[in-house]
Amino acid sequence: MSNSAFNRRWAELLLEALTRHGLHHVCIAPGSRSTPLTLAAAENPKLLCHTHFDERGLGYLALGLAKAAKEPVAVIVTSGTAVANLYPSLIEAGLTGERLVFLTADRPPELIDCGANQAIRQTGMFASHPARTLALPRPTIEIPASWLVSSIDNEMSNLKQGALHINCPFAEPLYGNEITAHQDWLQTLGAWWQGDKPWLAQPESHTTIKAVDWDIWQKKRGIVLAGRMSAEEGKYVAQWAEEMGWPLIGDILSQTGQPLPYADLWLNHSRTREILAQGQLVIQLGASLTGKRLLQWQANCQPEEYWIVDPLVGRLDPANHRGRKFTCKVADWLREHPADPCAPWADELNLWSKSAFKFVAARLAGKFSEAAVAHQLPQLLPEQGQLFVGNSLIVRLVDALGQLPVGYPVYSNRGASGIDGLIATAAGVQRATNRPTLTIIGDISALYDLNSLALLRNLSQPMLLVIVNNNGGQIFSLLPTPQEARQRFYCMPQEVNFEHAAAMFGLDYVAPQNWLELKQCVQRVWERKETTLVELKVSGNAGAVCLQALLKQVAGL
Repeated sequence: MSNSAFNRRWAELLLEALTRHGLHHVCIAPGSRSTPLTLAAAENPKLLCHTHFDERGLGYLALGLAKAAKEPVAVIVTSGTAVANLYPSLIEAGLTGERLVFLTADRPPELIDCGANQAIRQTGMFASHPARTLALPRPTIEIPASWLVSSIDNEMSNLKQGALHINCPFAEPLYGNEITAHQDWLQTLGAWWQGDKPWLAQPESHTTIKAVDWDIWQKKRGIVLAGRMSAEEGKYVAQWAEEMGWPLIGDILSQTGQPLPYADLWLNHSRTREILAQGQLVIQLGASLTGKRLLQWQANCQPEEYWIVDPLVGRLDPANHRGRKFTCKVADWLREHPADPCAPWADELNLWSKSAFKFVAARLAGKFSEAAVAHQLPQLLPEQGQLFVGNSLIVRLVDALGQLPVGYPVYSNRGASGIDGLIATAAGVQRATNRPTLTIIGDISALYDLNSLALLRNLSQPMLLVIVNNNGGQIFSLLPTPQEARQRFYCMPQEVNFEHAAAMFGLDYVAPQNWLELKQCVQRVWERKETTLVELKVSGNAGAVCLQALLKQVAGL
């Protein structure tokens, strides 16, 4: 029984050390081997505990919390394949920069590779994907408390982005009532327990250095590409680009208000590419671009230099342009590089954007379709709320056919751009911000994360989950997949009705038949603070066909 008590003391110190680094949320899945960690988290008043029975969804719930709260979030799971289910969310965090701390309970070393139940090789199982790893020893009183707390401090101080995997072996017994045992081991840290600072502090500098030749570059013809950034940065970038007189092409995740909307359409015309070819400097503020035509232009453009500004470490330029990478926050870079007001040099792009809008509005007038909803999505957004957009076809349609409000918070998983864990991530975003949330995803994405509908119950703010049911993965209708094999091996229509899923998890359900019914349903959700699953049943590849037709129309101008 003394062993179970010391496991608890070890876990208590570990969790307390994490709180000293701004960690407030812990996501917990059920399990026996993780009992010391679970009970320690539950008893720490500084921590808010979230639960989910599905470890894959749990990892994405933590990702959403970290994405919106902009602070590290911990995950506690038991040993075995429970750990393996965290892999997708760990990979996504590594690509988009959210800080996750995976606390994986494990069997002690003597039970590994000997046929013991639920014992797998967990140390190093995530290969190169975690930003940091820490393989703890089995808890023993011979190891000083100062070693454990300083080890946690060292890892957290150096966790700039991505995941920290802490593997935590615990020997049985795991349960016991010796609540006060081994308190002397904890008290060797003395007054540390009464404070809120790390045992081992590692201060760092966050200085952003101005480009020494900025005075020269800011007088040239510049082009601004806006990728993923915060809502506050989006507003800042839009104002900065306008003052500079430089055209701004904003991604759906840029929150810039997309001053030149429908870029995915008008970039398909040779004249717009001729205009942009006059640019001498391209500055990409924020990583992760969505539009196909924008990505193609980005890959082929040949400015004098190409600059990228993003806090993520790495090149972030698959086209390998000559230029510079500024690893810092977008807002910090803008403050060091104030705008020098100039007259716009590419005003003609406004005319092309307006022409693209006319084509979109004319084609979608009176329609109730996937493309029409993407175009009119801003009309559905809640005040003081936020938007979570899924992957696959829907994010491309919203990016190409819509224009979101400037500074309106938009979230998505555009790192690995997978369709897994989207419902869980949206739930995490909503919990972190406590804002009304509109989530829109595809039917295959919803099926992939169906378990996470359980996370949408009993929310303090309304959640509207819009599932666009086009009966399969219609993103493949945009690609040159073999016609004779497309349905069976790519789109894979499932012929499902989400009304039954909503009923199973106790969620309200609506299947509107027209735009008026949809608007009335959405308004009711926001007014009554409900959580509702809205299923939009649309015809097969109509969204993909509409986008392709509009691309041809604009290209033919």
